[in-house]
Amino acid sequence: MKTITICGSMKFAEKMKQIAWRLEVEKGFNVLQCIYNEQNEPITDEAQKRLVAAHYKKIDICDAVYIVDIDGYIGTSVADEILYAKENGKELIFHSRQS
Repeated sequence: MKTITICGSMKFAEKMKQIAWRLEVEKGFNVLQCIYNEQNEPITDEAQKRLVAAHYKKIDICDAVYIVDIDGYIGTSVADEILYAKENGKELIFHSRQS
């Protein structure tokens, strides 16, 4: 079973949840998802640092990253995550290239 980390802009949060479901149910992947702030709590600088560190740790332990690039959009943070994943030998799977 391949373990993947989802990377994408939080503006696609609802879509990423749907994608994660499909990847696990239809493809049999083990998905490490983003943390969603559904309760819209304020995020301190310290909390943001922890979230980023946790996300990069997910990239470290996964086999591949799944990039949610809807309409070709890849933000700065996701571009950094892609570079990090690539430098660490992770497979890159782009949502836009999936059928």
